[in-house]
Amino acid sequence: MRDEPELRRLLWFLLGGTRGGLNRARIIARLKAKPSNQNQLARDLRMEYKAVQHHIRVLTKSALVVATGEKYGVVYSLSPWLEGHMDVFDEVCRRLSFGAGDSGLA
Repeated sequence: MRDEPELRRLLWFLLGGTRGGLNRARIIARLKAKPSNQNQLARDLRMEYKAVQHHIRVLTKSALVVATGEKYGVVYSLSPWLEGHMDVFDEVCRRLSFGAGDSGLA
C-alpha cells in the first residue's frame, strides 16, 4: 500500500504528541474491531464517558473517525481513509510502544 505522509504526521501528532495519545490509540483499535457508541467505548475501555467524548470529538474533527446516526443512536467507526491505511496506524503504535502491533493494544 502506498505511503500516506499526511496521515502519518497526523497520527504522530494525535498519538505521540499529546497527553491523550494512548487513549486515542485504544479507541481507534477498538473501533477497528467493532463500531460502537460512546457508552460502549467507555465501558469496554474502562474510561470515563467524558474522556471518550473528548477523544471521539478530536478523532472526528481529524477525519479519522466517522459518525453514523443521530443523537443517542450515533455509532462511530473508522473513516475509510484510516481504514485503508491501518498499516500506518500499526507502525506508529509500534514505534510509540503502544502495543504488540496489528492494533493489539491492551
